[in-house]
Amino acid sequence: MACLINFLSFAVILCAMTSEYQIQLEDEAATLRFGAALARATFFDPENVPTELIEGIGVPTIGGIIHLQGDLGAGKTTLTRGLMRGYGYRGAVKSPTYTIVEPYEFERCCIYHFDLYRLLDPEEVEYLGADDYFNRANLCLIEWAENGAGIVPAADLKIEIESAGTGRLLKCQSLTDKGATIAKRLWP
Repeated sequence: MACLINFLSFAVILCAMTSEYQIQLEDEAATLRFGAALARATFFDPENVPTELIEGIGVPTIGGIIHLQGDLGAGKTTLTRGLMRGYGYRGAVKSPTYTIVEPYEFERCCIYHFDLYRLLDPEEVEYLGADDYFNRANLCLIEWAENGAGIVPAADLKIEIESAGTGRLLKCQSLTDKGATIAKRLWP
């Protein structure tokens, strides 16, 4: 049985007794708002965060591995942009399709955005010095994680994004205790 909840002005469908969640986002602005809510859900202490975040400082995070799945242009980078805004980052947030990883190193936390779309072999991830990036204290968002299978750590939270008219449908699945903590904060 599912129930409907209004959360930050978008509808959320919770699947009872599971760790799977769905949310319909009506447009890009809703995707950015959800990304900011996701950021807050990954804060170490989401209840004690200043209203105005100072750029370059960031917020202590619980870390985690979030796999972002979806077709090209589905909104994975838009979601990441919203998350980065939630951490106080005001600069450009671009897809790391060619750089493979885009680091955001704050005073209080490190966030790494990966796009493994162009990888031909999972072992290419090792050439990045990925062990340093996948430290438990860091927050890593990984697009096309399946292209790094066997090398990229398993997800704490998996978010699948599908186009739905002018909006998006997000399906989230928590896969670890950390993922469950993040999901519980998003969908109390």
